Amino acid sequence: MKVERIPLRDGRDDVTLTTYVLDDSGEMLDGSPRPAVLILPGGAYLTCSDREGEPVALAFASLGYHAFVLRYSVYGDADPMQDLEPRERSQFPHPLVDVGLAMREIRDRAEEWRVDPSRIVVCGFSAGGHNAAMYGTHWDKPVITDAVGEGLRPGALIVSYAITDYVDVAERAREQGAVEQAIRRAAAVAYLGTTEPGHDALIAASPALLADESTPPSFIWATGADSLVPARHSLRFAARLADVGVPYELHVYEQGRHGLSLATQASAGSRGDLDSRAADWFRQASSWLEARFALDVPELSAWERRPLREDPR
Repeated sequence: MKVERIPLRDGRDDVTLTTYVLDDSGEMLDGSPRPAVLILPGGAYLTCSDREGEPVALAFASLGYHAFVLRYSVYGDADPMQDLEPRERSQFPHPLVDVGLAMREIRDRAEEWRVDPSRIVVCGFSAGGHNAAMYGTHWDKPVITDAVGEGLRPGALIVSYAITDYVDVAERAREQGAVEQAIRRAAAVAYLGTTEPGHDALIAASPALLADESTPPSFIWATGADSLVPARHSLRFAARLADVGVPYELHVYEQGRHGLSLATQASAGSRGDLDSRAADWFRQASSWLEARFALDVPELSAWERRPLREDPR
Protein backbone atom coordinates (compact mmCIF):
# COMPACT_ATOMS: atom_id res chain seq x y z
CA MET A 1 0.00 0.00 0.00
CA LYS A 2 1.26 3.45 -0.91
CA VAL A 3 0.56 5.98 1.84
CA GLU A 4 1.36 9.58 0.95
CA ARG A 5 0.14 12.95 2.23
CA ILE A 6 -0.26 15.49 -0.57
CA PRO A 7 -0.83 19.24 0.04
CA LEU A 8 -3.65 20.55 -2.16
CA ARG A 9 -3.34 24.31 -1.59
CA ASP A 10 -0.15 26.31 -2.10
CA GLY A 11 1.29 27.71 1.10
CA ARG A 12 -0.99 25.72 3.37
CA ASP A 13 -0.37 22.46 5.20
CA ASP A 14 -3.88 21.99 6.57
CA VAL A 15 -5.59 20.90 3.33
CA THR A 16 -4.18 17.52 2.40
CA LEU A 17 -5.05 14.33 0.59
CA THR A 18 -3.72 11.15 2.18
CA THR A 19 -3.52 8.17 -0.16
CA TYR A 20 -4.12 4.53 0.68
CA VAL A 21 -3.32 3.16 -2.77
CA LEU A 22 -3.28 -0.62 -3.00
CA ASP A 23 -0.29 -2.37 -4.52
CA ASP A 24 -0.88 -4.08 -7.83
CA SER A 25 -0.33 -7.78 -8.32
CA GLY A 26 -0.51 -10.20 -11.21
CA GLU A 27 -2.40 -12.54 -8.90
CA MET A 28 -5.22 -10.01 -8.61
CA LEU A 29 -6.14 -7.23 -11.06
CA ASP A 30 -2.81 -7.23 -12.92
CA GLY A 31 -2.79 -3.51 -13.75
CA SER A 32 -6.53 -3.02 -14.18
CA PRO A 33 -7.97 0.11 -12.54
CA ARG A 34 -9.84 -0.17 -9.26
CA PRO A 35 -12.70 1.88 -7.86
CA ALA A 36 -11.79 4.44 -5.21
CA VAL A 37 -13.37 6.18 -2.26
CA LEU A 38 -12.69 9.76 -1.20
CA ILE A 39 -13.38 10.07 2.54
CA LEU A 40 -14.40 13.35 4.18
CA PRO A 41 -14.20 13.16 7.99
CA GLY A 42 -16.59 15.14 10.14
CA GLY A 43 -15.91 17.70 12.84
CA ALA A 44 -18.50 20.51 12.49
CA TYR A 45 -16.15 22.40 10.12
CA LEU A 46 -14.08 23.05 13.23
CA THR A 47 -11.71 20.11 12.75
CA CYS A 48 -11.39 16.84 10.82
CA SER A 49 -11.95 13.73 12.92
CA ASP A 50 -9.25 11.06 12.97
CA ARG A 51 -11.91 8.46 13.82
CA GLU A 52 -13.67 9.11 10.51
CA GLY A 53 -10.51 9.08 8.42
CA GLU A 54 -7.94 6.30 8.38
CA PRO A 55 -10.12 3.58 9.98
CA VAL A 56 -12.69 4.08 7.22
CA ALA A 57 -9.99 4.14 4.55
CA LEU A 58 -8.57 0.82 5.75
CA ALA A 59 -12.05 -0.71 5.85
CA PHE A 60 -12.61 0.20 2.21
CA ALA A 61 -9.09 -0.94 1.30
CA SER A 62 -9.98 -4.36 2.70
CA LEU A 63 -12.73 -4.51 0.05
CA GLY A 64 -10.34 -3.74 -2.80
CA TYR A 65 -10.89 0.02 -3.08
CA HIS A 66 -8.14 2.57 -3.30
CA ALA A 67 -8.92 5.03 -0.51
CA PHE A 68 -8.14 8.71 0.00
CA VAL A 69 -8.75 10.86 3.07
CA LEU A 70 -9.26 14.58 2.53
CA ARG A 71 -8.54 17.03 5.32
CA TYR A 72 -10.45 20.01 3.99
CA SER A 73 -10.52 23.62 5.20
CA VAL A 74 -11.77 23.92 8.78
CA TYR A 75 -11.81 26.63 11.43
CA GLY A 76 -8.77 25.25 13.21
CA ASP A 77 -7.40 25.72 16.69
CA ALA A 78 -9.39 28.79 17.76
CA ASP A 79 -12.61 28.14 19.65
CA PRO A 80 -15.49 29.94 17.87
CA MET A 81 -17.71 29.46 20.94
CA GLN A 82 -15.37 31.89 22.71
CA ASP A 83 -13.96 33.82 19.75
CA LEU A 84 -16.66 34.41 17.13
CA GLU A 85 -14.36 36.16 14.68
CA PRO A 86 -14.68 33.93 11.59
CA ARG A 87 -11.69 32.52 9.76
CA GLU A 88 -12.41 32.97 6.10
CA ARG A 89 -10.59 29.80 5.04
CA SER A 90 -13.19 27.49 6.61
CA GLN A 91 -16.20 29.30 5.17
CA PHE A 92 -18.23 28.24 2.16
CA PRO A 93 -17.12 27.59 -0.54
CA HIS A 94 -13.56 26.71 0.59
CA PRO A 95 -14.31 23.25 2.06
CA LEU A 96 -16.40 22.45 -1.03
CA VAL A 97 -13.66 23.59 -3.41
CA ASP A 98 -11.21 21.38 -1.51
CA VAL A 99 -13.29 18.36 -2.54
CA GLY A 100 -12.98 19.49 -6.13
CA LEU A 101 -9.21 19.84 -5.73
CA ALA A 102 -9.02 16.32 -4.32
CA MET A 103 -11.12 14.89 -7.15
CA ARG A 104 -8.89 16.65 -9.68
CA GLU A 105 -5.75 15.23 -8.02
CA ILE A 106 -7.19 11.70 -8.16
CA ARG A 107 -8.26 12.16 -11.77
CA ASP A 108 -4.89 13.59 -12.84
CA ARG A 109 -3.01 10.70 -11.24
CA ALA A 110 -5.54 8.02 -12.06
CA GLU A 111 -3.22 6.16 -14.43
CA GLU A 112 -0.35 6.18 -11.92
CA TRP A 113 -2.58 5.01 -9.08
CA ARG A 114 -4.68 2.68 -11.29
CA VAL A 115 -7.95 4.40 -10.37
CA ASP A 116 -11.03 4.27 -12.54
CA PRO A 117 -12.23 7.92 -12.50
CA SER A 118 -15.78 6.84 -13.32
CA ARG A 119 -15.95 4.74 -10.13
CA ILE A 120 -15.06 7.21 -7.39
CA VAL A 121 -17.27 7.30 -4.29
CA VAL A 122 -17.35 10.41 -2.11
CA CYS A 123 -18.03 9.26 1.46
CA GLY A 124 -18.57 11.81 4.23
CA PHE A 125 -19.49 11.83 7.90
CA SER A 126 -21.37 14.58 9.75
CA ALA A 127 -19.93 17.87 8.42
CA GLY A 128 -17.99 15.74 5.95
CA GLY A 129 -21.29 14.16 4.94
CA HIS A 130 -22.70 17.63 4.37
CA ASN A 131 -19.61 18.50 2.32
CA ALA A 132 -20.02 15.29 0.30
CA ALA A 133 -23.69 16.04 -0.39
CA MET A 134 -22.81 19.64 -1.29
CA TYR A 135 -20.23 18.37 -3.78
CA GLY A 136 -22.81 15.96 -5.17
CA THR A 137 -25.15 18.90 -5.85
CA HIS A 138 -22.45 21.36 -7.01
CA TRP A 139 -19.87 19.29 -8.93
CA ASP A 140 -20.93 20.84 -12.25
CA LYS A 141 -21.67 24.34 -10.92
CA PRO A 142 -19.38 27.39 -11.36
CA VAL A 143 -18.38 27.32 -7.68
CA ILE A 144 -16.43 24.14 -8.57
CA THR A 145 -15.67 24.53 -12.25
CA ASP A 146 -14.37 28.11 -11.94
CA ALA A 147 -12.00 27.03 -9.18
CA VAL A 148 -10.69 23.67 -10.38
CA GLY A 149 -11.67 23.41 -14.04
CA GLU A 150 -14.08 20.82 -15.38
CA GLY A 151 -16.04 19.21 -12.57
CA LEU A 152 -15.71 15.48 -11.96
CA ARG A 153 -18.98 13.75 -11.10
CA PRO A 154 -18.68 11.10 -8.40
CA GLY A 155 -19.99 7.69 -9.26
CA ALA A 156 -21.83 7.64 -5.93
CA LEU A 157 -22.16 9.33 -2.56
CA ILE A 158 -22.21 7.92 0.95
CA VAL A 159 -23.81 10.46 3.28
CA SER A 160 -23.48 9.58 6.96
CA TYR A 161 -25.49 11.36 9.71
CA ALA A 162 -25.18 14.69 7.90
CA ILE A 163 -26.99 18.02 8.09
CA THR A 164 -28.69 18.43 4.73
CA ASP A 165 -31.17 21.24 5.45
CA TYR A 166 -29.79 24.35 7.15
CA VAL A 167 -33.20 26.03 6.96
CA ASP A 168 -34.52 23.28 9.22
CA VAL A 169 -31.55 23.75 11.58
CA ALA A 170 -32.34 27.45 11.97
CA GLU A 171 -36.08 26.92 12.41
CA ARG A 172 -35.67 24.23 15.08
CA ALA A 173 -32.68 25.69 16.94
CA ARG A 174 -34.68 26.33 20.12
CA GLU A 175 -35.63 22.66 20.36
CA GLN A 176 -32.02 21.65 20.99
CA GLY A 177 -30.22 21.43 24.31
CA ALA A 178 -27.54 23.90 25.39
CA VAL A 179 -24.64 21.76 24.18
CA GLU A 180 -26.23 21.13 20.78
CA GLN A 181 -27.01 24.86 20.40
CA ALA A 182 -23.42 25.79 21.21
CA ILE A 183 -22.10 23.36 18.61
CA ARG A 184 -24.61 24.65 16.08
CA ARG A 185 -23.50 28.24 16.65
CA ALA A 186 -19.82 27.33 16.40
CA ALA A 187 -20.34 25.34 13.22
CA ALA A 188 -22.39 28.19 11.70
CA VAL A 189 -19.54 30.61 12.35
CA ALA A 190 -17.01 28.19 10.89
CA TYR A 191 -18.95 27.45 7.70
CA LEU A 192 -21.24 30.45 7.14
CA GLY A 193 -19.32 33.18 8.96
CA THR A 194 -22.04 34.13 11.43
CA THR A 195 -24.22 32.63 14.13
CA GLU A 196 -27.32 33.97 12.34
CA PRO A 197 -26.94 33.44 8.58
CA GLY A 198 -29.57 34.85 6.24
CA HIS A 199 -32.24 32.75 4.58
CA ASP A 200 -30.51 32.73 1.18
CA ALA A 201 -27.28 31.51 2.76
CA LEU A 202 -29.17 28.73 4.54
CA ILE A 203 -30.75 27.55 1.29
CA ALA A 204 -27.40 27.69 -0.55
CA ALA A 205 -25.92 25.34 2.08
CA SER A 206 -28.79 22.82 1.98
CA PRO A 207 -28.29 19.88 -0.40
CA ALA A 208 -31.73 18.53 0.53
CA LEU A 209 -33.14 21.64 -1.16
CA LEU A 210 -30.71 21.67 -4.10
CA ALA A 211 -30.31 18.10 -5.37
CA ASP A 212 -31.32 17.58 -9.01
CA GLU A 213 -31.14 14.85 -11.61
CA SER A 214 -27.34 15.26 -11.93
CA THR A 215 -26.78 14.37 -8.26
CA PRO A 216 -25.06 10.96 -8.01
CA PRO A 217 -26.79 7.88 -6.59
CA SER A 218 -26.55 8.05 -2.82
CA PHE A 219 -26.34 5.71 0.15
CA ILE A 220 -27.66 7.57 3.22
CA TRP A 221 -27.61 6.47 6.83
CA ALA A 222 -28.27 7.92 10.26
CA THR A 223 -29.49 6.93 13.71
CA GLY A 224 -32.79 7.77 15.35
CA ALA A 225 -31.06 8.48 18.66
CA ASP A 226 -28.77 11.17 17.22
CA SER A 227 -29.49 14.33 19.24
CA LEU A 228 -27.03 16.53 17.35
CA VAL A 229 -28.14 15.90 13.75
CA PRO A 230 -31.67 14.46 13.73
CA ALA A 231 -32.38 11.64 11.30
CA ARG A 232 -34.92 13.82 9.50
CA HIS A 233 -31.99 15.41 7.63
CA SER A 234 -31.24 12.05 6.04
CA LEU A 235 -34.93 11.54 5.35
CA ARG A 236 -35.22 14.92 3.66
CA PHE A 237 -32.21 14.32 1.45
CA ALA A 238 -33.63 10.93 0.44
CA ALA A 239 -37.03 12.49 -0.27
CA ARG A 240 -35.43 15.11 -2.49
CA LEU A 241 -33.55 12.44 -4.44
CA ALA A 242 -36.79 10.51 -4.86
CA ASP A 243 -38.49 13.66 -6.18
CA VAL A 244 -35.80 14.26 -8.83
CA GLY A 245 -35.43 10.59 -9.81
CA VAL A 246 -31.96 9.86 -8.39
CA PRO A 247 -31.38 6.31 -7.06
CA TYR A 248 -30.75 6.11 -3.33
CA GLU A 249 -30.77 3.75 -0.39
CA LEU A 250 -31.64 4.93 3.13
CA HIS A 251 -30.97 3.27 6.50
CA VAL A 252 -31.97 4.73 9.86
CA TYR A 253 -30.84 2.66 12.85
CA GLU A 254 -32.85 3.06 16.04
CA GLN A 255 -29.91 3.41 18.46
CA GLY A 256 -26.49 5.03 18.30
CA ARG A 257 -25.19 8.48 19.06
CA HIS A 258 -23.81 11.02 16.65
CA GLY A 259 -20.35 10.39 15.22
CA LEU A 260 -20.30 6.59 15.21
CA SER A 261 -17.97 6.30 12.19
CA LEU A 262 -17.69 2.54 11.59
CA ALA A 263 -19.40 1.92 14.97
CA THR A 264 -16.83 -0.83 15.62
CA GLN A 265 -13.68 -1.20 17.67
CA ALA A 266 -11.66 -0.08 14.64
CA SER A 267 -12.89 3.51 14.98
CA ALA A 268 -14.12 3.76 18.58
CA GLY A 269 -12.83 6.37 20.99
CA SER A 270 -14.98 5.00 23.80
CA ARG A 271 -17.67 2.37 24.37
CA GLY A 272 -20.30 4.85 23.29
CA ASP A 273 -18.91 4.65 19.76
CA LEU A 274 -19.79 0.95 19.52
CA ASP A 275 -23.12 -0.20 18.16
CA SER A 276 -23.41 -3.61 16.55
CA ARG A 277 -26.60 -2.85 14.63
CA ALA A 278 -25.52 0.54 13.31
CA ALA A 279 -22.17 -1.01 12.34
CA ASP A 280 -24.10 -2.91 9.68
CA TRP A 281 -24.16 0.28 7.60
CA PHE A 282 -20.73 -0.57 6.19
CA ARG A 283 -21.80 -4.02 5.01
CA GLN A 284 -24.97 -2.56 3.53
CA ALA A 285 -23.06 0.24 1.79
CA SER A 286 -20.44 -2.12 0.37
CA SER A 287 -23.18 -4.39 -0.97
CA TRP A 288 -24.94 -1.39 -2.51
CA LEU A 289 -21.69 -0.23 -4.11
CA GLU A 290 -20.81 -3.67 -5.39
CA ALA A 291 -23.73 -3.54 -7.80
CA ARG A 292 -22.29 -0.32 -9.25
CA PHE A 293 -18.55 -0.61 -8.77
CA ALA A 294 -17.76 -4.31 -8.88
CA LEU A 295 -14.08 -4.98 -9.51
CA ASP A 296 -13.35 -5.86 -13.11
CA VAL A 297 -11.99 -9.26 -12.18
CA PRO A 298 -10.68 -11.33 -15.13
CA GLU A 299 -11.68 -14.95 -15.63
CA LEU A 300 -8.08 -15.98 -14.95
CA SER A 301 -5.36 -14.04 -13.14
CA ALA A 302 -1.93 -13.50 -14.67
CA TRP A 303 -0.60 -16.07 -12.24
CA GLU A 304 -3.15 -18.63 -13.48
CA ARG A 305 -2.30 -17.80 -17.11
CA ARG A 306 1.45 -18.39 -16.63
CA PRO A 307 3.00 -21.09 -18.79
CA LEU A 308 3.23 -24.45 -17.06
CA ARG A 309 6.75 -25.77 -16.63
CA GLU A 310 7.57 -29.25 -17.78
CA ASP A 311 7.85 -31.88 -15.11
CA PRO A 312 11.55 -31.76 -14.14
CA ARG A 313 11.61 -35.49 -13.65
